[in-house]
Amino acid sequence: MAARQTPVKKAWRSLSWLIFLLVGLFALNLGGVLWAGGTWTPKLALDLEGGTQIILAPKLESGVEVKPEQLDQAVAIIRQRIDASGVSEAEINTQGGKNVVVSIPGKIDDETRNRIESSAKLEFRAVIAATSSANTVVQPSQSPSPTDSPSASPTPTVTPTDPSDDAWITPALQDKFDAFNCDDVESSGANVAPSDEPLITCDTTNSEKYILGPVEVPGEDISDATNSLVANSQGATTNEWGVNLVFNSEGAKKFGAVTTRLYGLSDNKNRFAIVLDGSVISAPATRAVITDGKAQITGNFTQETSKTLADQLKFGALPIGFEVQSSETISATLGSSQLQSGLLAGILGLILVMIYTMFQYRALGSVTIASLLVAGVMTYLVITVLSWREGYRLSLAGVAGLIVAIGFTADSFIIYFERVRDELREGKVIVSAVEAGWKRALKTVYAAKGTNLLAAIILFIFAVGNVRGFALTLGITTVIDVLIVILFTHPMLQLLARTRFFGEGHPLSGLDPMAHGAVYRGAGEFKVVKEVKTKTALSSSREAAKRQTIAERKAAEVAELSAKGKKQ
Repeated sequence: MAARQTPVKKAWRSLSWLIFLLVGLFALNLGGVLWAGGTWTPKLALDLEGGTQIILAPKLESGVEVKPEQLDQAVAIIRQRIDASGVSEAEINTQGGKNVVVSIPGKIDDETRNRIESSAKLEFRAVIAATSSANTVVQPSQSPSPTDSPSASPTPTVTPTDPSDDAWITPALQDKFDAFNCDDVESSGANVAPSDEPLITCDTTNSEKYILGPVEVPGEDISDATNSLVANSQGATTNEWGVNLVFNSEGAKKFGAVTTRLYGLSDNKNRFAIVLDGSVISAPATRAVITDGKAQITGNFTQETSKTLADQLKFGALPIGFEVQSSETISATLGSSQLQSGLLAGILGLILVMIYTMFQYRALGSVTIASLLVAGVMTYLVITVLSWREGYRLSLAGVAGLIVAIGFTADSFIIYFERVRDELREGKVIVSAVEAGWKRALKTVYAAKGTNLLAAIILFIFAVGNVRGFALTLGITTVIDVLIVILFTHPMLQLLARTRFFGEGHPLSGLDPMAHGAVYRGAGEFKVVKEVKTKTALSSSREAAKRQTIAERKAAEVAELSAKGKKQ
C-alpha cells in the first residue's frame, strides 16, 4: 500500500516545486513594481513602440572616403556599446554606404545617448606641454619591480627624435597653442587630425590645454578595460577606484615602449593623453615601466567616473570618427494593430490546439489545456522580469517565437499521452501505464527539446536584431516546456490515474484500453468482451493470443477443455 502511494507523494512534491517557482517569479516581479521601477507588462521593441533614431556621419579629412570595412567595424563597436548599456532589440545599420543609423526602442537615456554620440576613434598620445599637472597616474596592475629604472630625457633637436620631443613645438605651433580656445575643440578638427603630427586640444571639461605628440598607440590595441577598487602594495583593497587596461600583444609592445621613454621624465613630459572624440578624457602620469600589457590608471576617480572611462576605453576604438547628423523620435513601424494581430493569432492557435486535444484525447485533453495555461503564466512572468532586470524588449519576432512555442509545448504532451496509450495496448493497467509511459516519453522529450534549445542558442549567438528576440523567446519557452511537463503534466496524470473516472478507463477519459485495442491485461488475464464483432476487437484477441506464454496457453487449453466437459 505504501509503495502505491510513492508516485502520489512524488506528484505532490513536484506540484509544490512548481507553485514555489510561480510564487517566486510573481514576488520578484511585485518587488520590481513596488520598489525598482518594474511593470506588470513587458517593454516593447522598436517595431511595436517606436523610439529614437540617431544618424552618424563620418568625419574625415578632405578627399578621404570611408571604407566599407570601417563602417562594418563601427557598426559592430556601436552595437557593443548599446548592448553594454542593457538596451535590447536596437537596430544599427549603414545608410548610403557612409552613414551609420542607430535606432533605439523607447525613450533613450542620457548615458546611452552619450555612448552612441561619443563615437570618435580612440588614441594614445604623449603630452609635450600642458597648462597644468596631472592628477591621475598610470602604473602596473602589480607594484613596479625594483629593477625598473628611468630612461634619460631626450635632448631636443631640430628634427624630433620621438613623440615627446620639444622640437615638435615650432614658433607657429606655440602661437597657435597660446591663442587656442578650448571652446573651439569641436570646430578645430581635432577629431580628424593627422596621426603623425602634433595635436592641440583640451580635456573634456575645457579646463586644461595640451600640445600632444603623434599617435603612439591606437585604441583598437586595447583588448579590455574594467574599473575596480585599487589594491595597495600589501594587496589589501583600498577605497580608491581605478581603471584597469589590458592591451593586445601589439599594443603591449607599443605601450611598453611609451612607458619606458616617459618613466622618470619630469613635469608634464611623463604623461600620455587618452584622446576620444578629439578631446583628452584622461592624461595620467607614468609611474613605472609597463611591458606586460596590463596597466592601471588611478587618481581622482569615483565608481561612476571610473566605469565611464573604462567603457570609453573598451568601446571607444572606432576606426573613424563620427558626428551626429540628426537625432529624432520615430513612430512604431508596426504598431499596436500588428501586435494585436499577433496576439490574436496566438490565441487562435491556442484554441485550435485545445480543440484538437479535446477531440483526440477526450477528458485527458484537459491536462494539456491546463499545462498550456500554466506554461503561459510562467512564460509571461519570466519575460516581464527579463524586461525589468535585463532591458529585454518584446518585438513582433519575439511574439512569433511565443506563438511557435505553443505547438512545441503541445508536442511534449502528445508524446507523453501516446506513450501511455502504447502501454495500455501492451495490457498494463492505467496506473502502471502512466509510470512506464513517462519513462519512455521523457527520453524523447529531452531529445526533442534539446534540439530546439540548441537551435535557439545558435540563433541567439550568431544572429542580430529581431532574430535574436525570436531565438530568446524560443529558448525560454523550450526550457519552461520541459519544466511544465516534469512539474505539472506528469504529476497531474499520476493523480488522475488514481481517480475512478480515469483509473477505470471511462470511454470519455481518453484512457479507455478497449478503445485502443487492448484486450490482454497481463499474466494470463484478459478483458472480457461480450460481443466480438468489430475488426479491432478481433485483432486485439489475436494480439492477445500471440502474447501468451507456453504455460498460459496450456492453462487456457485446459480451461477450455474443462469448460467443454462441463457443457457435455
